[in-house]
Amino acid sequence: MKILEIKDLNIIYQGYKILSNISFLVEKGDYIAIVGPNGAGKTTLIKAILGLIDINSGKISLTTDKIGYLQQRFFLNDPKFPANVKEIVKSGLLINKKFPKFYSRKDNDKVENILTKLDIKELENKIIGKLSGGEFQKVLLARALISNPEILFLDEPTTALDPVARDNFYNLIKDLNEKENLTILLVSHDIGSVGKYAKKILYLDQKLIFYGTFDEFCKSPDMTCYFGDISQHFICQRHN
Repeated sequence: MKILEIKDLNIIYQGYKILSNISFLVEKGDYIAIVGPNGAGKTTLIKAILGLIDINSGKISLTTDKIGYLQQRFFLNDPKFPANVKEIVKSGLLINKKFPKFYSRKDNDKVENILTKLDIKELENKIIGKLSGGEFQKVLLARALISNPEILFLDEPTTALDPVARDNFYNLIKDLNEKENLTILLVSHDIGSVGKYAKKILYLDQKLIFYGTFDEFCKSPDMTCYFGDISQHFICQRHN
C-alpha cells in the first residue's frame, strides 16, 4: 500500500537547483536509507516532504498525517536544562492536542509504555542534559514515536554516537520496522553501515541516482559504472 509518492519534485534556492526532477514511491513497511554526498539535498528532501520548506514544482502525496520526525542536530548542551526524560517524551503528544493543552492519565500511560518499549524506563526522571549521546537519541526517538506514527523520518540520527551506540540505535530502528511494520525514511552519511539494516537505498546527488533494494543496487551495471566496483559493494554491504 502506497504511503508516500513524489513526482517531478524541483527545489531551487537562491538561484541554485537543490533538487531536480525527483520521483519515487514509498510503500507501507519500507525502510529506506537516503544517502549521498554533502550538499546532495537529503535534508532538503525530508523537509519538503514534511512541508517545512516550499517546493518550486512537482507533487508530494503523503497518505497519512501520523508522522514521526527526529530532526538533524538536536542538541541540549546545558546539563541543568530543567526537564527530565519523561517530560521531554510527553511533549511529543502536544502536537495532536487542541487548546488548552492538558495531559491526561492516558498520556502518562503512553509515556510509560514507550519508555519500556525502548528500554529506557530507568531514565524517566533523569535530567535531559545529563544523558549520554545514545540515551539522548533514544529519548528523542521515544518522543517521535509516542503518537504512534505510521511513517518515521530520521535525519542523521547517529551523527554524535560512538560505534556501539550507533549499532544499537540502528538495530532498534530495524526492529520497529520489522516487528511493527513502521515505514522509515532514514537520512544518513554512514553509507558503510545502513546497508546492513535498511531494505532500500535512495542515492541522491541533487537528482535521483538510484532507488531500489540493496540487492538491486549491488547487481546494477549502471551503479558499477557510476561508483566503481569497490565503492558500489562498500555501499551495498552484500559481500564479506
